[in-house]
Amino acid sequence: MSASDVLHPDGSDYDAFLFAEVGEDRTGAAVTVLSALARLNLEPWTEARELSGLGREDAKVRLTTHFEAITDIPALALASEGRAAKLVSLLPKRAPLRVPKSLEAGTNNFPKLSMSWTTMALVGVVVLAWLLYLAQTG
Repeated sequence: MSASDVLHPDGSDYDAFLFAEVGEDRTGAAVTVLSALARLNLEPWTEARELSGLGREDAKVRLTTHFEAITDIPALALASEGRAAKLVSLLPKRAPLRVPKSLEAGTNNFPKLSMSWTTMALVGVVVLAWLLYLAQTG
């Protein structure tokens, strides 16, 4: 697996869209579509794929709704609909024919459980303490 596959799970079909600048936040940092979507806790490549699967008008409305939810980028408050229309034009004309790697392996659509190392260590300590307790009482 190349570094490009890791950084861009769906390839570079969405790069023009995701890396387009939408303005500066209140701290003066440049904000791209990718970082704007991430601020909304959306997975940028998934959102880009879903937007490209919609009709242009529906994609523009959805992107405008996203932009209106972001309050720390003053440029988005102004003409967010016009900006969304320009950005939607950067999406591929149709959804790419690539099958995500997660679907190639099978039909496992169960949500992934995310456990931090701290949680796993805590569970390990509890199990070990329980085993020690059972060993002493038995």
